[in-house]
Amino acid sequence: MQMAQSGCNLFLTSRDVAELQKLQQELQDAVGKDAKIFYEAGDLRNVEDVKRIIETAKKELKSVDILVNCAGVFPVKSLQDSSLEDFENCFQVNIRAPFLFCKAFVDDMKKNGWGRIVNIGSSSAYSGFKETSLYCASKHALLGFSRSLQSELKEHNVRTFCISPGSVKTEMGKKVTHQDFSTFIDPEEIAEYIAFIISFDKEMVSEEIRLNRMITQ
Repeated sequence: MQMAQSGCNLFLTSRDVAELQKLQQELQDAVGKDAKIFYEAGDLRNVEDVKRIIETAKKELKSVDILVNCAGVFPVKSLQDSSLEDFENCFQVNIRAPFLFCKAFVDDMKKNGWGRIVNIGSSSAYSGFKETSLYCASKHALLGFSRSLQSELKEHNVRTFCISPGSVKTEMGKKVTHQDFSTFIDPEEIAEYIAFIISFDKEMVSEEIRLNRMITQ
């Protein structure tokens, strides 16, 4: 919503076509018919689906100036109970998909001399927690990937942000145990914050940001 209200054309993706259609309509109703809002469903664990999403985005938008990688999976299992399939699914969504999207769209950003890449990390990128070793490892990888992209692309005026919030009020957040869900961060606040920080276009950049809860328990 924040991006649409700022005048951005949007391209949405998730696995659920019905949810994408619903979100497209909600956004269209909120910002009017002038905004162009497209979508393509796909499973980010599947490389062919990712390629199809990229092809459709390029067809509809011509070029992508702002990329937000926010899809994620959150396996909660002990090391002994974690399978190779769990490992692959987690890394396919949490780090391979952002790599593929960045690789696909960064050339246009460099060519245009302007771009924003926003990778949604986690407080788990800075810590380790029991029964979330796969998730923590994938978010550490995403943080390192983001740091490297910022160093590599800044000379082209392409800025990379790694936004690492604590627990968020989402369906995935409900899997977090031994914490009070009511104290979790509102995702709308995170969206507002991201729209704000990527708007700066002079010398300053906030490339690595941790978002914490006021109350933790």
